[in-house]
Amino acid sequence: MIGISLFAYLVAGIFFIMALRGLSSPETARKGNFLGVLGMLIAGVTTLTEPVIKDYSWIIYGIAIGGIIGTVIAKKVKMTSLPQLVAIFNSLVGLAAVFIAFSAFLLPEAYGIGESGNISVGSLVEMSLGMVIGAVTFTGSVVAFAKLQGLLTGNPIIFPLQQLLNLIFAITIILLLVLFAGNQSGLVFAILALVTLIFGILIIIPIGGADMPVVISMLNSYSGFAAVGVGFTLHNSLLIITGALVGASGAILSYIMCKAMNRSFTSVILGGFGAEAKSANDDDGDEKIAKAGSAEDVAFIMKNSSKVIIVPGYGMAVAQAQHAVREMADLLKKEGVEVKYAIHPVAGRMPGHMNVLLAEANVPYDEVFELEDINSEFSSTDVVCVIGANDVVNPKAKTDEGCAIYGMPVLDVDKAKTVVFIKRSLASGYAGIDNPLFYADKTLMLFGGAKKMTEEINRSMEG
Repeated sequence: MIGISLFAYLVAGIFFIMALRGLSSPETARKGNFLGVLGMLIAGVTTLTEPVIKDYSWIIYGIAIGGIIGTVIAKKVKMTSLPQLVAIFNSLVGLAAVFIAFSAFLLPEAYGIGESGNISVGSLVEMSLGMVIGAVTFTGSVVAFAKLQGLLTGNPIIFPLQQLLNLIFAITIILLLVLFAGNQSGLVFAILALVTLIFGILIIIPIGGADMPVVISMLNSYSGFAAVGVGFTLHNSLLIITGALVGASGAILSYIMCKAMNRSFTSVILGGFGAEAKSANDDDGDEKIAKAGSAEDVAFIMKNSSKVIIVPGYGMAVAQAQHAVREMADLLKKEGVEVKYAIHPVAGRMPGHMNVLLAEANVPYDEVFELEDINSEFSSTDVVCVIGANDVVNPKAKTDEGCAIYGMPVLDVDKAKTVVFIKRSLASGYAGIDNPLFYADKTLMLFGGAKKMTEEINRSMEG
C-alpha cells in the first residue's frame, strides 16, 4: 500500500510540475491550471486512502466547510481583489504550518517522531523551521492584505532604529531555534512563535504600496517553504515536493520582478527594501495645467494614426473595461491601424494581473508585449493610450533620484508622438507620486471611468 501511495504522489508531483510549465504562458495557462487541479485530486484521494486514517468525520466536516467558503469566495471575489485573496490564502497556509508544528510538538507519538520530551533533534529542527516560516508568512500576509485593502496606508511605515530592531528580532529567532533544539522546552517554543509572528509584521510594514506585487510573490514563496517544513514533520513526500515547487517558483518569480523593478532580491527576502523609501510628496509648488479632451477627440486622433499602443493598468481592472478595450482595438484595426498592448511586469496588484484580464477579453496573445519587448517601439508610435495606469509610465522613475520609484524600469510612453490618459482624475498612483507626463504638451487627459470613456470612444469611432 505504501508503494502505491508513493507512486500516486510521484504522479501528482509530475502533474504539478507540468502545471507550472503551463502557467508560464497565457496560451497554455488553462491547460496548466487543469493539470494542477488533476494533480491535487490525485493527491487528495491518495491521502484519504492512507491506512493511518481511522475516522473521516472531521475530515468530511473540514472539506465541506472549506469547500463552501471557497466556492462562495470564488464566485463573489472581483478580479481587482485577487491580490488580497492571494494574500489571505498565503496567510492560511502559514497559519496551518504553525498549528501543525504545535500539534507535532504536543503529540509527537501521533506523528511518529518520538515521545514528549524525547523528540529527535532532526524533527525539532524541522517543526521549528516550518513554524517560523509559517508564522512570518501568516502575519506578513495579513499586513499585505491590510495594505492592499486600504486598511493600512500604502506608504512605507517607518520609525527610528527600525532596521536595528529587525536585526535584533532575527538574531533572537536564531538563538531561540538553537535553544529549543537543545532543551525541547514548550515555553521556548511558544516564545519563538510569538517573536516570529511579530517579526512577520515588522518586515512587511516598511514596504510601500508600489512594491506590493513583489511582496505577494515572496510571501507565496514563504508559504511553499513552510509547507516543506510541515511535510518533513508529517513524513509526507508529496507535501515536501509541492512545497518545494511553490517555494522555488515563487522565489524565481520574485527575482524576475525585482529585476523588472530594479530592486535588490536580497532586500526583498529580508523585507527591508521599503525601509529606505523616499518621500512620495514631491510637488514643487508650480502651477500645472493638464489638457483635457473628449472621447470624440481621442477617437479622431487614434483613427487617423498608423500605430497605437494600449497600456492597461489597475484602473482598467477596477472598471472591468477589458472587453471595451478589446472592442476599441478591433475598431482601430478595421481602420487599418496597427494595435499592440504593452504590459508592465507589476501593472495591477499582482504578477500577471493585466495578462489575465486581457486573456479574459480574448485579446490575441501575439498582440500583447512585455516591457523589454516593446519599449523600443514607443518612439515610432503615433498614439499611446494609457488606461488607468500611472506609476508604470511615470518618467520620474528615470530622472528623479528623490522619488520612491527611482530606478524602476517604466514603459517609455513619453517618447510617443501623442499620449492619451484615460483616468478619473490627476491623482497620483499607488506609490503616491505625481506624474509630470499629465501636464506635457503632447498629453491629452480623458477624465472619467475607464469603461465608460472607452465605450464613448468606441461609439465615436463607429459613428
